[in-house]
Amino acid sequence: MTRENARAQLLGTLLALSVPTMLEEMLATLLQYVDTAMVGRLGERATAAVSITTTINWLVGSMAGAIGMAILAMISRAVGSGDKGRIQSLSKQALFLATGCGAVTGSICLILSPFIPVWMGAEKAIQAQASTYFFIISLPMIFRAWTTILGASIRATQNTRTPMLISMTANCLNVALNYILIYKVNMGVTGAAVASALSYSVSGILMFAAYRRMKLLCWPWREFSVELPLLRECAGIGVPVLGTSMTSCMGHVVFAGLVSGMGTTIFAAHSIAVTAETIFYIPGYGLRTATSALVGAALGEKNQRKLKDTGSLSVFLTVFLMCISGLILFFTAYPLMCLFTPSEEVASLGAKMLRLVALSEPFFGLMIVLEGIFYGLGRTKYAFWVESFSMWGIRIFFTFLCVKVWKLDLRAVWYCMIADNVFKSLLFVLPVATRKRRDRIFSVG
Repeated sequence: MTRENARAQLLGTLLALSVPTMLEEMLATLLQYVDTAMVGRLGERATAAVSITTTINWLVGSMAGAIGMAILAMISRAVGSGDKGRIQSLSKQALFLATGCGAVTGSICLILSPFIPVWMGAEKAIQAQASTYFFIISLPMIFRAWTTILGASIRATQNTRTPMLISMTANCLNVALNYILIYKVNMGVTGAAVASALSYSVSGILMFAAYRRMKLLCWPWREFSVELPLLRECAGIGVPVLGTSMTSCMGHVVFAGLVSGMGTTIFAAHSIAVTAETIFYIPGYGLRTATSALVGAALGEKNQRKLKDTGSLSVFLTVFLMCISGLILFFTAYPLMCLFTPSEEVASLGAKMLRLVALSEPFFGLMIVLEGIFYGLGRTKYAFWVESFSMWGIRIFFTFLCVKVWKLDLRAVWYCMIADNVFKSLLFVLPVATRKRRDRIFSVG
């Protein structure tokens, strides 16, 4: 097979794997959209009650996400090398880690739920509602961890269609339950929380069932074992990913706390705009997952040409799609905000922020896909240092100055966020900027 044919085949595989993942990410984002839009109709206080714990929710999910990324990298490499015994051993560790992670993080969240809105700077009028919302969505944490970690195991075998279908089912259920519980039963914010909790539970149960039905991942219950060497290897990859996620999420917590002090209207506009923007990340995140799986498989095959081609094709495709995504976001910013809030002031302010960030979408996509390549290679420490330096040295430091010292408006805050994304993308480019560096990064020896 010629190099051109091989690249064409690889591009087809990349698209085949990434499109279901993009659809899954889109459906997951719609869950956020539905919650925000339906709750937004209840008023600014209801929106703030749901949004005030969003960054803490990301922080909680970061542990399962880090484990999932490590499992994906390890299983995909085992798939590439054809080592079925190692695949099943890793599959056992995935279930153990998912259940343990969900139990630990869920317990912590339930205990701390009365205090988190206060720590986040929520106004007294919304603290009780925000606490109740966070408590309820934390109840099915084991199911949420199953969705993330067992889903990563399934994707590592280059099956992205099954997680997509599960996500579709859970999101359709969430939409129906939101409508019934928020409006028909008049449960308001609590109804939105119950709907989300039930959809999380269904998603986790279905993901577990799919995981057990996969021949490559399935093993007899009597053969279950915890293998410390594999857990240590998983920790070697996953701990830096967890550090990256926690650094990022803690940065977002501080970032949101700084913005929440600017007033309920400004915080509502900021929170809704952040939620609205997430759907435009989807091409980048969809391709990142597919890229990580293919990079890991190529590494397991010890196929350096395939490894390099996967990297270059994924970067080109991601940046191209994120350019289109940014253009769409720029021209649809205001109507998009109007979907989530009846407040003209909130919608107008949020739309201005979205038009600003739309221009940086290609840089964000470049950052996402390069991070995915590094994760697929198992080189996760560099991403941790990039995230730590840029998040705290650029975004948080300058946002603090803008809000607390210079008393600037929300536009200045979003400039700090954009600067952080652009700077991170440039830092990720540095290790692959020359051929010599690329050869070293993509070495299969």
